[in-house]
Amino acid sequence: MVKDGLGLTLSGADAAAAAHYERGVSELQRFVGDPVGSADKAIATAPDFTMAHVLKGWLYGLSTELEAMAVARDCHAAAAGLAATAREKAHVAALGRLASGHWHEAGRILSELTAEHPTDALALQAGHQIDFFTGNAPMLRDRIARALSSWGMGMPGYHAILGMQAFGFEEMGDYARAEALGREAVELEPRDGWAQHAVAHVMEMQSRQRDGIAWMRGNTDAWTKESFLQVHNWWHLALFHYDLGETDEVLALYDGPIYGGQSKLALNMVDASAILWRLNLGGVDVGERWASLAANWAPKAAAGNYAFNDAHAMMAFVGAGLEAPAKAMLYAQREAIARDDDNAAFTQDVGHPVTLAIKAFGEGRYGETVRLLEPVRTIAHRFGGSHAQRDVIELTLIEAALRDGNDALAVKLASARNNARPASPLSGLFVQRAALLAHG
Repeated sequence: MVKDGLGLTLSGADAAAAAHYERGVSELQRFVGDPVGSADKAIATAPDFTMAHVLKGWLYGLSTELEAMAVARDCHAAAAGLAATAREKAHVAALGRLASGHWHEAGRILSELTAEHPTDALALQAGHQIDFFTGNAPMLRDRIARALSSWGMGMPGYHAILGMQAFGFEEMGDYARAEALGREAVELEPRDGWAQHAVAHVMEMQSRQRDGIAWMRGNTDAWTKESFLQVHNWWHLALFHYDLGETDEVLALYDGPIYGGQSKLALNMVDASAILWRLNLGGVDVGERWASLAANWAPKAAAGNYAFNDAHAMMAFVGAGLEAPAKAMLYAQREAIARDDDNAAFTQDVGHPVTLAIKAFGEGRYGETVRLLEPVRTIAHRFGGSHAQRDVIELTLIEAALRDGNDALAVKLASARNNARPASPLSGLFVQRAALLAHG
């Protein structure tokens, strides 16, 4: 039986196929290269290689693209008919649950798997991404923490374990440990884009804008070379400039590495929408940028498969003044709420009210935006993303309260954000505006 570098059996593999598979896992751990291509090579070399089909399935299933879920289902079907160990069967079962839209159940199965096999790097990686897409901060920390004692220096992919643990600590507010582990991971593997991003998150949450800019600018070649996480990491750099009010820098990053390539992948368009919407909240004229972004979102308007994407697509439709795809999206969301999958709850609890609120804001109905967003702000994690990403909800709510003349709420919200991020120039600006509103 062929085994991987950590001693785990790879059913149906030969040595050449195993090498392709392990390359794919390593590429996924660093967010670089072409892990799908590596999985395809493994399958072509050994068609009955169970984990090669599983790896490909995870890569597609975790993309949040509607069309990709069909590929994930095909990969699950292919793997389900092959010989497998109990560990591999658990992977197949978890992939099947994800492919049918049951994110939480998939994450639970993977958690049980890694309790027994804590060095299953792919199970930890897939589970960590599921925790991210479901906004489960405690599991972002604890899934990796429970396995960490089984890992050590010299083990293949150790940097990724540290990077994931760093991000989990950051999302749970343990910033000192998060930064230390993230920096250690990047030192071990400079091309680990997830670890790079974990440290950026710490600096974002602590409003260390200049530190963040220096961190991201320090070795851009490492985290951008052949990286499919680079747009998101450029977005983090843009956030630091945004908080400092450096609009020209933000727009230059948008026109260059963030959206100069006009990506049609939802994960990249989310970042594009998120930065333009923040600028829009500040009254910045972004010109025709909304139009081209909205055109790329339009074919996904009726997807209704991941509410977090829907909210960001609506930002583009509102910014571009497109009514038809906005209506199509709201209809698709109503259909999504009726389905028997986890996105039904993502949409009903958070995604639909946020999407409606964004539309209301664009139409100048600021009181309605406040009415929709205020109950959501404490449960927004339920539709996924990170604290830094979901901050756009808080920013929209504060701006809506200010524009609606709701001085009591504006003071409350601005003060709360300033207490959480006292070094943020943006928080300070909100406090000043709220005080002026309250005092006439």
